[in-house]
Amino acid sequence: MLKQTLAFAALATAASIGLTGDVDAAGKCKQKRTTAHTASARAAAAPDTIVGTAVSAGAFETLVTAVKAAGLVEALSGEGPFTVFAPTDEAFAKLPDGTIEALLEDTEKLAAILKYHVVAGNVMAADVVELEEAETLIGQTVKVDTSDGVKINDANVVKTDIKCSNGVIHVIDTVLIPAE
Repeated sequence: MLKQTLAFAALATAASIGLTGDVDAAGKCKQKRTTAHTASARAAAAPDTIVGTAVSAGAFETLVTAVKAAGLVEALSGEGPFTVFAPTDEAFAKLPDGTIEALLEDTEKLAAILKYHVVAGNVMAADVVELEEAETLIGQTVKVDTSDGVKINDANVVKTDIKCSNGVIHVIDTVLIPAE
């Protein structure tokens, strides 16, 4: 149980990334590249949706794989709007050996973790700083702390307002872990 909890906590650790070029001057998502193991997600997701943007950014390949394994591609490519707090591939690379594989096998737990990163609505950075908490898609709330930068629970928000046709992505440096 402790190992599992620590593994989930490690999911959240993400490096700060620059998505320069991924968002045009109007704030719309732009595609940059695709990879072989995310090609099926691209087929299911329009390029300017949350999933399509994550695919084309190239920094969220593990997250996209997890979204596919949990069966959430269609939902997160749907009308929305959704706000996603997204850890990068670097976050997943910091997990203990076997953790990603175990989560990909336990799709119910994986789906709950992923949905804990999603808030209904289009919550832009200017809106987030006005909140004390936000309810996620699993019905649990995340705390918002703006006393030293912006934190969602213990995760620092490192990139904000990546606008998509069905919502917005904010990049975080720690995976959000729901209560069991």
